[in-house]
Amino acid sequence: MLRTALRNVLAHKARLLMTVLAVMLGVAFVSGTLVFTNTITDAYQNSSAKGFDGVDVAVSAKYRESTGDEPGDYPDLDQALLDRSARVPGAASAVGVVSGFTAMADKNGKLIGDGWQTKGGNYWGTDDSRYPLTSGRAPRGENEVLVDARTAERAGYKVGDTVRLSIDGPVLSPRIVGVFTTDDGNVAAGGSLALFDTASAQKLFGKAGGYDEIDVRAKPGTSQAALKSQLDKALPKDRTETTTGQSLADEQAQQIADSMNGMRQGLLVFAGIALFVGTFIIANTFTMLVAQRTKELALLRAVGASRRQVTRSVLIEAFVVGTVAGVTGLAVGIGIGAGLRALLGSFGESIPDGPLVVTPGTVVAALAVGVVITMLAAWLPGRRAAKIPPVAAMSSLHAQATTKSLVLRNTLGALFAAAGVAVVLYATTLKGTDGQAPMGLGAVLLIIGVFILTPLLSRPLIAAAAPVLRVFGVSGKLARQNSVRNPRRTAATASALMIGLTLITGMTVMAGSLQTAIEKMATSALRADYVVRMANGNNLSPDVDRKLAALDDVSASSPMRDAVARIDGEEEYLTGVNGPAIGKLTDLKVDEGAFTVTGSKIVVDDTTAKSRGWKAGTQFTAHFEGGRNKRLTVAGVYEGNELIRGVLVDTAALPKLSDTRDMQVMVKMAGGASATAKDTLEKALDSNPGILVQSKKDLSDSIAQLFTLLLNMLYGLLGMAVLVAVLGVINTLAMSVFERSQEIGMLRAIGLDRRAVKRMVRLESLVISLFGGVLGIGLGVFFGWAVGRLAGSSMPTYELVLPWDRIAIFLLLSAVVGALAALWPARRASRLNMLAAIKSE
Repeated sequence: MLRTALRNVLAHKARLLMTVLAVMLGVAFVSGTLVFTNTITDAYQNSSAKGFDGVDVAVSAKYRESTGDEPGDYPDLDQALLDRSARVPGAASAVGVVSGFTAMADKNGKLIGDGWQTKGGNYWGTDDSRYPLTSGRAPRGENEVLVDARTAERAGYKVGDTVRLSIDGPVLSPRIVGVFTTDDGNVAAGGSLALFDTASAQKLFGKAGGYDEIDVRAKPGTSQAALKSQLDKALPKDRTETTTGQSLADEQAQQIADSMNGMRQGLLVFAGIALFVGTFIIANTFTMLVAQRTKELALLRAVGASRRQVTRSVLIEAFVVGTVAGVTGLAVGIGIGAGLRALLGSFGESIPDGPLVVTPGTVVAALAVGVVITMLAAWLPGRRAAKIPPVAAMSSLHAQATTKSLVLRNTLGALFAAAGVAVVLYATTLKGTDGQAPMGLGAVLLIIGVFILTPLLSRPLIAAAAPVLRVFGVSGKLARQNSVRNPRRTAATASALMIGLTLITGMTVMAGSLQTAIEKMATSALRADYVVRMANGNNLSPDVDRKLAALDDVSASSPMRDAVARIDGEEEYLTGVNGPAIGKLTDLKVDEGAFTVTGSKIVVDDTTAKSRGWKAGTQFTAHFEGGRNKRLTVAGVYEGNELIRGVLVDTAALPKLSDTRDMQVMVKMAGGASATAKDTLEKALDSNPGILVQSKKDLSDSIAQLFTLLLNMLYGLLGMAVLVAVLGVINTLAMSVFERSQEIGMLRAIGLDRRAVKRMVRLESLVISLFGGVLGIGLGVFFGWAVGRLAGSSMPTYELVLPWDRIAIFLLLSAVVGALAALWPARRASRLNMLAAIKSE
């Protein structure tokens, strides 16, 4: 039986090629994902580990829990602690570290890096081994700075150039006096690092003689654990805590691995989809191969082969196919992993240097996926073939499915589909993460139900195309009959395309609806013409609000200022706003009371009011730092949204806090939004590279850009599933042509020319593809509505938006898939020798 199975593989190698390709693509996606993510993770982990080479023990400030009226905070690490750390017996040296966000502009004034990756810090001196100089000298004073070598090369900076920097608002233009190298992971990821002398860094980053961290290096022969123990004894435990450099490296390595897990899981989901689609092709292929070899298998049974041996022979064929596909897919996947890394580099994403990582786990996963998926898909056809009695197989009495089996299949499919719809509808009544699990379960049940029902659905849906097919005469009529001749095969072929289009359509509908909802929220909740905020999401200096409010062209402005207070024993974040102006800058629906923010009167969003049990007229005392208290009254309750929510308090009512920061500033111009108005605001802020001035259109465009980027990535990934579906259609048609060789020969003999034969196969392919496309688009619209409704449950502006233009494109894509898939089978059918075909069995 082993020799028989291997001979069958060699005999049918052309027919198994499409199956190998389908499995290979899925395996390549899996192995490519693992190679890519392992390579990137390893590169970042090695880079971050190098960054801790000079740190044996790090001393950081210990968080002081809030007590009484005082909110929690971090104490300063002062010079005395630094000196004490350096005097510990096992310490060779101690360095005080100061760091913070530092926006650096290129020569065109544009921000370098991605916001949070643009940092600044202090250069300790000529002996600072953390940042070895490649050229120039150490900086002295605020007007001198060092720039990392990667940024200098990327932006074209050299020693002697002037660079524009922004630290918490003010713009500096220091001269570059040196260039250094660093293993900092943020720089490796495309960010920038600027270094000042320690005194200047302390002043610029608001440390006033303090440090963010103290890095201590051990003397030769002193272990990190021993040095940590000595520091723990020497330093005050209520103000400091110590961590070994190895622990920091391990922690950062774990953080990097965790951050890559999301990307890995996302890519593997799409690889799984491609493999799931490929499973239909494998099952379809082996079903047709077994059907074509029914008499051969019956003869084997007649000469003594058992059912188990027949099944085993089919599984051996599947094992060989899966192994070949797994090995090939692994090789292609390694190339994909290397290509993805190079692709990131071509997009300007800087990645640390490192080797391509192919772990034993990746090799095992690739081979296991290829073999297991193929054998699982081939098991049912093999088992079905083994159960056919030899006499029945010889006379082909097994060909027709019994009425009982069809009734059982349709009943089972209807139950799955009904259960899926019910669970999905139930999930839409829930909110947030509560509905995610039911939504996923309902989607799986509904897809399984539709797949089981697809043979039943194929007849009426394909029959609907009959009037169009009649236009093509005999070819059209034959194409329709061929499409419904074997409903199960048609269903399996169409289902592969259906799943890909279900996902594509669903994501498009959901993304379009959510994007429209957020755009409506931005335009309806904001009356302000512009929103000013930091590029990295950090808080703004209060100077920004003061500068903008002083402009003649500004008719109203308000910061959204962070403030922390204790209310009824719990911390609560308050948002300070310009009370007299906030009504001119926002348009929020008030559920209760009045929208009045002045003096001691505040407004609260509906979610906070519900959780706190507040309503209009409720009074409470807010306890701020330093023992300062303020009695506040809830004047109104408004509907919060993603843009504006929380407790809004007049800034005049807030006590002066030690660290005042604004999340953003809303601005209304006297002449409305315009290019001139935006330019006026930017110039008032010294064209600061770290500050964004965004109109409502800019906000909408940024939202649209994000959704478009995500959708394009998803389209690219799901394109793999569609490609596998194309191979499935080609495979089905090619094997169908082989099965119908005698029939096609007879048609040619009675007058059907080659062009008509080609047209018949093409129309059959088109009908099957459009059938799968219609099912996929229908399911996609339903899932898009359901998931969008769940995601938009907290958005009053959410409504279903059907992108008819893209739906039309997806339907056209189905037709293109059918047309392309039919090229080779149609050509093969038209070139059959009619006499040889008539004589074939």
